[in-house]
Amino acid sequence: MRWLAVAAVLSLTPVSAFAVSDCRVTGNPSVFGVDMTAYVAVRSGETCNFPMRIPGAMHRSGVSQKPSHGTLRQLNVTAFRYTAASGYKGSDTFAIYGEGKGPYGSGRSVMTVNATIE
Repeated sequence: MRWLAVAAVLSLTPVSAFAVSDCRVTGNPSVFGVDMTAYVAVRSGETCNFPMRIPGAMHRSGVSQKPSHGTLRQLNVTAFRYTAASGYKGSDTFAIYGEGKGPYGSGRSVMTVNATIE
């Protein structure tokens, strides 16, 4: 009976309450075949989606370097989810790659992400 009450409350919760927002990313976008650096600020314990946006068609992507103070999960070919370690404040670094072809180049691009955990 108690699980029915929990299910009823969850069914009334707006979907946006469970949505994860995009990370606040700065840096210059690039083209396929050129490496890049991005900067992100995340609160300790916070989770955010990290999209890899390169003009063109992404054929393959993945994680080149795992973070030391958080977790990184690939959601699809262009999106990743980063979660900063709870209770940690400082810096973290990870790298993702994308392979594809765009209007200005083709090949593999590695994006090194420097995260500031607040």
